[in-house]
Amino acid sequence: MNKKILLWSITAALAGFLFGFDVVVISGADKKLQALWGSSEAFHGAVVMGMALWGTVVGAIFGGIPTNKFGRKNTLIVIGLLFAVSAIGSAFANDPYVFAFARFIGGLGVGASTIAAPAYISEIAPAKDRGRLVAMYQFNIVFGIMIAYLSNYLLSDIGENAWRWMLGVEAIPAVLYVLFALKLPKSPRWLLSQSREAEAREVLQIIDPEADVDEQVREFNSHSEKSDKSETIFIKKYRFPLILAFLIAFFNQFSGINAVLYYAPRIFEAAGLGESTALLNSIGLGVTNLVFTLLGVFLIDKLGRKTLMYIGSVAYIVSLGLLSAAFLLEWTGMAVPFFLFLFIAAHAVGQGAVIWVFISEIFPNHLRASGQAFGSSTHWVLAAIIPSVFPLLLKLVGGGLVFLVFAGMMVLQLLFVAFMMPETKGKTLEELEDIMIKK
Repeated sequence: MNKKILLWSITAALAGFLFGFDVVVISGADKKLQALWGSSEAFHGAVVMGMALWGTVVGAIFGGIPTNKFGRKNTLIVIGLLFAVSAIGSAFANDPYVFAFARFIGGLGVGASTIAAPAYISEIAPAKDRGRLVAMYQFNIVFGIMIAYLSNYLLSDIGENAWRWMLGVEAIPAVLYVLFALKLPKSPRWLLSQSREAEAREVLQIIDPEADVDEQVREFNSHSEKSDKSETIFIKKYRFPLILAFLIAFFNQFSGINAVLYYAPRIFEAAGLGESTALLNSIGLGVTNLVFTLLGVFLIDKLGRKTLMYIGSVAYIVSLGLLSAAFLLEWTGMAVPFFLFLFIAAHAVGQGAVIWVFISEIFPNHLRASGQAFGSSTHWVLAAIIPSVFPLLLKLVGGGLVFLVFAGMMVLQLLFVAFMMPETKGKTLEELEDIMIKK
């Protein structure tokens, strides 16, 4: 693999590190913030904890606009700045409303990153390596999650303002990311879409010095000429990729993954573990997520996207069924942590490794950012709703019934994989465009 492509892909994928860190770092401050501001379960879930996710929804819905207009690179730079501002604002907040607004800004960065980073990587990557290169975005998400859990654990005993340090430390990697992103070249496919062919040729020559750049430009232009630049993603011929993006995002969140990541310490405590043990087990979740995401990244271009989704779906059903049984039958000890580790492994090797790769592949070049915005916003609307109501559901009906519903949804996901999901590995983006439109 071209070392420059690898370096650029890793750099763009580091937006995922900030995403993962930002989403999960709040878990260490969860109960402290509720006690500090005396919030009700509903206000705490929907505003204090949930506002970042509503920011993510807005970022996902509208993130395609700057990604298309100003380019993938420039959008990534702005995303890094949003994370830095959010971290500093959250750390210095003295009431729940200022805190929620600062977290909302970080959410904008998370939502936009799920569009700009996968789009950028998919457009610079050769077809044979595209899966694992785009999946590095997901790897960085889980790496950020693990570091957030570890950071929370290490900072948890430094005093009553530990939560401020937990949230504020994110500003350091955010600023570093901005500096790295400034060195990225612009996406060649985006440059071609802007009629900047000379610049695109330079980047394409660097990506693969042995490739026929003239042929690559001709292939892009031939697809571009067939496309109506005024059309939107919401027309009949793009119905199939829209349905695929909606369903993979829908099932991703109805596995319960974000609820578990947000409230891991609370779930462990509900299962009878102490606060310190709960935080420590949260680090274990982060490590499990990282290891199995690495496995998914390694396998995605070998086994394909569909096979990983089969594996993940079956493991989801088993692990969520066991979690439900553990709560309903009041199993004690390490049963809940073990089943949660199995659940995280199922997610990491399946949905986690596949979702952002798959959504970045199934839309045509001129509508990629718009299509990703649709898939991403579906994902994040549900990611805002489910964790927002999770603490209330846990209190009202208990973990047994909640996890049983998630298990049932994963049976439906298995049917989606079996009967609807196409395999996309090894095909160029232009070849996939022809396949998706024919469907």
